[in-house]
Amino acid sequence: MSEVAVSPVPMPAKRRGAQLIMLALAVLIVMGAYANVGLAIDGQVPAGMLTYGLSLGGLMLAAYLVLAKFAPWADPLILPLVTLVNGIGLVVIYRLESAPMKGASATNQIIMTGIGVVLFAVTLLVLRDHRALQRLTYTAGLVGVVLLISPLVPGLGKEINGARIWIGFGSATIQPAEFAKIALVVFFAGYLVAKRDVLALAGRRLLFIDLPRARDLGPVLITWAVAIGVLVLQKDLGSSLLLFGGFVVMLYIATQRTSWVLIGILLFVGGAFLAGQLFSHVGDRFDVWLNPSSAEFYEREFGGSYQIMQGLFGLGAGGILGTGLGQGHPELIPLAFSDFIFNATGEELGLTGLMAILMIYALIVQRGLRTSLAARDPFSKLLAGGLSFILAWQVFIIVGGVTNLIPLTGLVTPFMSQGGSALLANWILIALLVRTSDAARRPPPQAIQNEGLTQVFQR
Repeated sequence: MSEVAVSPVPMPAKRRGAQLIMLALAVLIVMGAYANVGLAIDGQVPAGMLTYGLSLGGLMLAAYLVLAKFAPWADPLILPLVTLVNGIGLVVIYRLESAPMKGASATNQIIMTGIGVVLFAVTLLVLRDHRALQRLTYTAGLVGVVLLISPLVPGLGKEINGARIWIGFGSATIQPAEFAKIALVVFFAGYLVAKRDVLALAGRRLLFIDLPRARDLGPVLITWAVAIGVLVLQKDLGSSLLLFGGFVVMLYIATQRTSWVLIGILLFVGGAFLAGQLFSHVGDRFDVWLNPSSAEFYEREFGGSYQIMQGLFGLGAGGILGTGLGQGHPELIPLAFSDFIFNATGEELGLTGLMAILMIYALIVQRGLRTSLAARDPFSKLLAGGLSFILAWQVFIIVGGVTNLIPLTGLVTPFMSQGGSALLANWILIALLVRTSDAARRPPPQAIQNEGLTQVFQR
């Protein structure tokens, strides 16, 4: 009897085994770096190494078991990559705590990582089909906008370090924009699926570009107005860039029209320039960016360039290969455990280490975009593409800010920086990406049935 010519469908158990090995390797790399810090500072392995190792390993094993049970076809690389970058951040925070540096706490970071993993698991358990989110399109949009503007509510919002991006409950503070970005990506995906045919229609042609019809500019103008409002009222360039950039790119994914990207760039650059002319705090931020070495800005007590310059000095001290973990002085960089953790890492791991970390982020984004390409329905494509871009865009904004490529923003490095709101929100983002990946990579029932028949015939 001849064999049936059917392409074999890879069994999830095989991929899960490979994933577990990669996960164990990620934890071992982190523990090796952790031991290196202790040996460099004290000449001995840190006393709490076993505790931290078991804590991180146990958390990731729990995440793996939930993923293997409830999303067995999900991309096997995403969780190990996230574990590695999260662990590297934990090591750098421990190194800063040992410096010592006020505010740095590896214990708090491992606790927040644990809560993040719980949210990751809960998201996978509750959301069995991510396409159910499409029915909540406008609810997600409302939630996102409310979260975004909540820091402006008197008595609820708090201004910290010159930016009003926090809400407080007693001594606890939350940065709601981190959660708003996820809700808004869900809204953008659902809205653009419903309206993409209209938004793809061309109007007049200017040079080599087909411009959209004037009547279709409404969504872009509304999103632009909200983004500029966040920049002016909350003094938050990071969330403003994240919001508007995410919408424009998802609009491009939905319509495949370059004109939307050009219009978006012109609107944001023009709006930011106008805001800089009309509002002094916006203009000051651009002045500091353009002249960071100016004595006037460097010595300014608040809103100056001292942080940026110290971060650049740290990167310069690290050079190509870095000073080595535990052998530099990253504690001299203000907020090295949060906003400037990229610079602190660069001082001790050098440009080589930073390139490796950026490659990890690039791989996470690549797996997300691959999920977008493999998805079978428009909503899944837009959701996976939007979540992947938001992660990549946030990394670019923070790295660009701390290296003075663009003005400094209030965002933090995903998974690495100390801080509860960003870490928790990004673990939820990864859960959504994993859930979408599971649906995209899961073979149709007919393919699984054919694979079973093929195995029977081959026997």
